[in-house]
Amino acid sequence: MRAWVEGIGLIGPGLRGWRDSRAVLAGHEPYVAQPVTVPASDWLPPAERRRTGLAVRLALAVGREACEHAHRDPRTLATVFTSSGGDGDNQHVICESLASATRELSPTRFHNSVHNAPAGYWGVATGSMENSTTLCAYDWSFGAGLVEALTWLGQEQQPILLIAYDTPYPEPMHAVRPLVAAFGVAFVFTPGATGHSVATLEVDLSPDAPTGSLPAGLDVLCGSAPSARSLPMLHALARAAATTAQVEYLDGRSLIALCTPC
Repeated sequence: MRAWVEGIGLIGPGLRGWRDSRAVLAGHEPYVAQPVTVPASDWLPPAERRRTGLAVRLALAVGREACEHAHRDPRTLATVFTSSGGDGDNQHVICESLASATRELSPTRFHNSVHNAPAGYWGVATGSMENSTTLCAYDWSFGAGLVEALTWLGQEQQPILLIAYDTPYPEPMHAVRPLVAAFGVAFVFTPGATGHSVATLEVDLSPDAPTGSLPAGLDVLCGSAPSARSLPMLHALARAAATTAQVEYLDGRSLIALCTPC
């Protein structure tokens, strides 16, 4: 599978946007973990903005950065959303409500519990009516989302936006599903080179699990959330040199991604 990378968005611990994080991702500056802050999106009407949780805000923020980096109107892009668990805070509150004596459930809570809720908010925020897919593949959700996006790109020959995001669960769910911090990443892929292309991406399937190395600190962060498994690819893109990255995929296999700067 082959694609051109036109735009990138990124939010994670100590990673505040693609442009501000490139030196760290490339290993030119040390990684320093910091709390994740995600602002509410001014793309949404006030009433909708108040209903959004961290997962929606994170998905919208990285998607917006990727579109702005690519100089693309988000209304024109098909989308793939991928997350291992969606909105953990919202699920926690729903479980508390169902375990209480009254068992009353807020309609907004139920609405936001649907796995494709961020895709719905994206449509409201941008006005996009393009094709959208939302999926989940547990720890391998980023790799599955990447394959889905590149497969669609190859078939339709139209640009597509991939958004991957994860947010931590509160206790007691955190004890059995420990996601350390919120992490979100987005890519605009195109079927051919444009004036804003950052790199070419050639992806193939390997029978081997990932064995590559990352700069100190990023190697630990890579295992903190499924969407953070995009870090080998981000590291390769940030180096601005032809670099091969391995991304975890299903059944103990990996995706081999050759990133070549334009």
